Amino acid sequence: MKKHLIALTAILALSTHALAQVSVTAPWIRATVPQQESTGVFMHLESASDARLVGVSTPAATRSEFHQMDMRGHTMKMEQVDSIELAAGKGVNLASGGYHIMLIGLKRQLKAGEVVPLTIVVEGKDKKRERVTLKVPVKPLTFAGPGTGPSRHH
Repeated sequence: MKKHLIALTAILALSTHALAQVSVTAPWIRATVPQQESTGVFMHLESASDARLVGVSTPAATRSEFHQMDMRGHTMKMEQVDSIELAAGKGVNLASGGYHIMLIGLKRQLKAGEVVPLTIVVEGKDKKRERVTLKVPVKPLTFAGPGTGPSRHH
């Protein structure tokens, strides 16, 4: 009986590790003012294997999109992107000034101290998709957060 329990525990530990290919740290959402219709979501992502961030959703907004900001000449431009590459073992910051998530069509004001559910979808090289559901804290408008600035790979 004891051998079976040890074997079962080992199998569960290995299968959990296989499913958890992406780790998310320091997620946060910028608070909004009344009547504001959009805001940004920021976090640090790291994948155990090559993958792509391909989807995002939350009940707090009608639309959620991936965006990238970059300098073009002397002007900062922001545009929507379909996905964000996650190279194996290399961290990617979703931060102001680089890649980030935009929540568009907010259903209400988001206030500092609240927690908002957010689901990201990651696609592996084998085309299998993993959904990761997060509880993301809303931070004050003045919060800068870790990893601000251009998106960096470590």
